[in-house]
Amino acid sequence: MSNNSKIWLSSPHMGGSEQRFVKEAFDTNWVAPLGPNVSGFEKDLEQYIGQNSHVAALSSGTGAIHLGLILLGVQSGDEVICQSMTFSASANPIMYLGAIPVFVDSEPETWNICPIALEEAIIDRIAKGKKPKAIIGVHLYGMPFKVDEIKAVASKYQIALIEDSAEALGSTYKGQKCGTFCDIGVLSFNGNKIITTSGGGALVTSKPEIKEKTVFLATQARDNAPHYQHTHVGYNYRMSNICAGIGRGQMEVLDKHVGLRRDMHQFYADFFATVDGVTVFSEPSSDFYSNHWLSAIVIDPSKTGGKTSTDLRLALEKANIESRPLWKPMHLQPIFEHYSYYGSSISQNLFENGLCLPSGSNTTEEEKNRIFTELQLFF
Repeated sequence: MSNNSKIWLSSPHMGGSEQRFVKEAFDTNWVAPLGPNVSGFEKDLEQYIGQNSHVAALSSGTGAIHLGLILLGVQSGDEVICQSMTFSASANPIMYLGAIPVFVDSEPETWNICPIALEEAIIDRIAKGKKPKAIIGVHLYGMPFKVDEIKAVASKYQIALIEDSAEALGSTYKGQKCGTFCDIGVLSFNGNKIITTSGGGALVTSKPEIKEKTVFLATQARDNAPHYQHTHVGYNYRMSNICAGIGRGQMEVLDKHVGLRRDMHQFYADFFATVDGVTVFSEPSSDFYSNHWLSAIVIDPSKTGGKTSTDLRLALEKANIESRPLWKPMHLQPIFEHYSYYGSSISQNLFENGLCLPSGSNTTEEEKNRIFTELQLFF
């Protein structure tokens, strides 16, 4: 009998020693949002991404973006430019602060924030008397954005850049790890990410004082006094010692997971090499190295005999295989659609014709065969 269990898009993949770190936390009663696993996990990350990074482990990547905006001085009424093609967690923290999001389209090569549309947005906002306070760029699905071009625009207008690397741990641009290109980088360890701490994130910075301030704000901004004293608004955003224990175990298999995700991408690249009208999302040049957190395709129905990404998604669903449309751009979301948007329809076209395929580092050979068979039947 053939096994028809669910094939997930991207499920958690444990490496083996996570339980040892968690058990240690229990055995030593370090169950609080601080402890040896938290500092250990931060050190592991700092060594892994290099560039003399300083890492603050937090309860989510969203929290890291929120604190990053605060540290950059973003306040109510300020404008913040955000890549439109992303998950809402990139944009929501702008709203937490009462700031105003300004959305920018993607370019077709990396699907990330377009340097040309970005500059147009900045020039227009300045002309309207509103110079943006910060820019949020995202390395979508593990694909680095055009770091040199985006940084050049940001520095030309002296606007701080937040690097949302939530999906890009292990990805590099010109050999340098994503998350280390700006004053503030953001990582996520959500359940479906390349490694997980069940829930969690981190703020990455090259400046020790920014890390210190992050940890201060993330632990309710307690002043240095024998009693509880507060001169700043604080947040409960620190990672727990238990979650960090999972993270320490996951760090041991991170490179292996990246390799396996890249193998999945290759599996799809090989399959679609001979299929007309399907493009597999791949690096535009050797400067880019993606962890291929999710493997994605774009389908051109005019070349596939009318077959669409929705048709494929429903066909896979019938076979109990999960796939997902690409992120619906923020400027098309009901909550954000009345905010300014710069660019053309690149992100919208990607959303309408794109699909993320099962990409887990724990996908078995049998599951790959099932996916292969369903794709063959469909095309």
